[in-house]
Parts: sequence; structure tokens; C-alpha cells
Amino acid sequence: MAFTAIRSEDGRTLEISVSGSFQFSLHREFRDTYREYTVPDSLIRLNLTQAEYMDSAALGMLLLLNEHAKQHRGTVVLHRPSPVIRRILEITSFDKLFRIED
Repeated sequence: MAFTAIRSEDGRTLEISVSGSFQFSLHREFRDTYREYTVPDSLIRLNLTQAEYMDSAALGMLLLLNEHAKQHRGTVVLHRPSPVIRRILEITSFDKLFRIED
């Protein structure tokens, strides 16, 4: 499994951890990790600590996640991307769309 999702005790935060390659073939699995999460004013933290690779489809999946969160007045934060993934986020200006935590 490339994704694990854990809700905080109060239900206001969903942490999705990514491991391995974040790519197109995982689109459905990724969407399934968050689509039922509709808590208003919540935080979705995408933990990228274990992610090794991200393709352009994964960037599109980030946009869909962000759209989902905004529909419920939520926020998405990208947590601890590797230097390689951080560079991809910077080149594509995703660092302007998302808050990135170190």
C-alpha cells in the first residue's frame, strides 16, 4: 500500500502518508484515502517523508486533493518532502499553492 490515512482524535486533521512512488497508477487509491473526509475547517496533512518519486499525475492529484479540501473550507499542507520532491514542487510553483512544512 502506498498510502495510509490516520484521523486525529478530534477528527479535525487527516494525515495521509505516502510511501514509494507517487504516480498515476495510484490515482484511485489516493482519492479513496480522502474522498469520505468532509470535515469542515479541517487540515489534511500529506506526509511525504517516505515518498521517493512524484510524477506529473501526482501533481494533478495534489490539485484534486486541494480542491476537495477547499470545498469543505479545509487546508492541505505538504509535510517533509525529500529534496528531490521539494525541487519538483518548486519548479512547478506548487510551493506557492501549498504550505510546505519541514
